[in-house]
Amino acid sequence: MAVRHRLTSVETVLEEGSWLFTVRDGRGEEKEVILVPCDDDERAPVEAWVNRCTHESQRLHREGIGAVIRDGGIVCPKHGSMFETCSGYCDNGEAANTTLVDVGIEVEDGEVYLTDNDVSFLRDGGTNDDEDGDGPSSTSHIQF
Repeated sequence: MAVRHRLTSVETVLEEGSWLFTVRDGRGEEKEVILVPCDDDERAPVEAWVNRCTHESQRLHREGIGAVIRDGGIVCPKHGSMFETCSGYCDNGEAANTTLVDVGIEVEDGEVYLTDNDVSFLRDGGTNDDEDGDGPSSTSHIQF
């Protein structure tokens, strides 16, 4: 069984729209993970996904901005592909027919816990490396 680490509350994720934290994977690499609201009654009220678009590894959640969520989908800021918040699946744009990488969490009594055996919690927030510069150079047709 995985060691549970309390991340935040469901209320915080719902209020902020998304919540970012950093983990270390089995290869020692740091990965950003986002928590996003999920409105599917059969799932937990939030889901966790690696903070990267499947098309060009573009960050979906950016410090100070958060993740853009529209109509139950996380919008890639570069090409406008939308990933379902509950399943991580994308059926449009450059990332069509791909699914975000999930990270194991549990929700109990309104609190969100990291339970994934393949990663360990490092810190709240991102990796602090801004390899993407000041932000994505968007080619999306979606305006924010």
